Amino acid sequence: MAKVIFLMADYGHDPSETAVPFTAFKEAGLQITFATENGKVPQCDAKMLEGITQMILGAKKAVVAQYKTMAESTEWNLPVSWSTPSFSVDEYDLVFLPGGHEKGVRQVIDSPIVHSLLASYFPQTKKPSKKAVGAVCHGVMVLSETKLPDGKSVLHGVKTTALPTRFEQLAFWGTRLFLGDYYKTYGACSENVEESVTRVLEKPEDFRNSLAPAPFVVEDDGYNYVSARFPGDVDLLGEKLVALVRNIMA
Repeated sequence: MAKVIFLMADYGHDPSETAVPFTAFKEAGLQITFATENGKVPQCDAKMLEGITQMILGAKKAVVAQYKTMAESTEWNLPVSWSTPSFSVDEYDLVFLPGGHEKGVRQVIDSPIVHSLLASYFPQTKKPSKKAVGAVCHGVMVLSETKLPDGKSVLHGVKTTALPTRFEQLAFWGTRLFLGDYYKTYGACSENVEESVTRVLEKPEDFRNSLAPAPFVVEDDGYNYVSARFPGDVDLLGEKLVALVRNIMA
């Protein structure tokens, strides 16, 4: 049975970008593990799950139901600690990095421990390989911020997508009057996700973008790596990752 691990912050991940892939992996029979810094049970962004922000901006009702099922699962409630010295992601076939714009996700984006884990793991996904990585939205930043010994990002030479600047700016300016800088993970004047990711790539054109509402994912040619932009892509992302894992495990 293929094994997948979600590397997460304690709080703040987008529920759609977590629960929808979880559901796809569960239905496919993958063995799922969640990991947070100290083994604390994670919680996704409450604004995307409750109240007026959920109704206007947040997860769809079907996703909220998936989230509740995930939150009641054994896997969710028995996470491991990614900061434990003996912890390694090498035993997993797929490492998954959910996104989320809430500031709590900086715990995993900025973590030197997570960077060290991924600096070891990501190169192992070079084809042909039986290991894979998936990431969506701000989850891609965990990889872009991960540096190899030569100082280059693990995404240098890799094709990827992430949250487009147009989407990020639309959400930020459209909600600023009542949500402040909620949609800017590093604050109102911080770099956009697309810019942050693109500047560490080998070529600007390695950032693949689409502003169309249709689901969009990027599958790299050289690595077993699939990325997506935002919650609207995660059904397709889950399908692609399940197919990838089945293919490499065959």
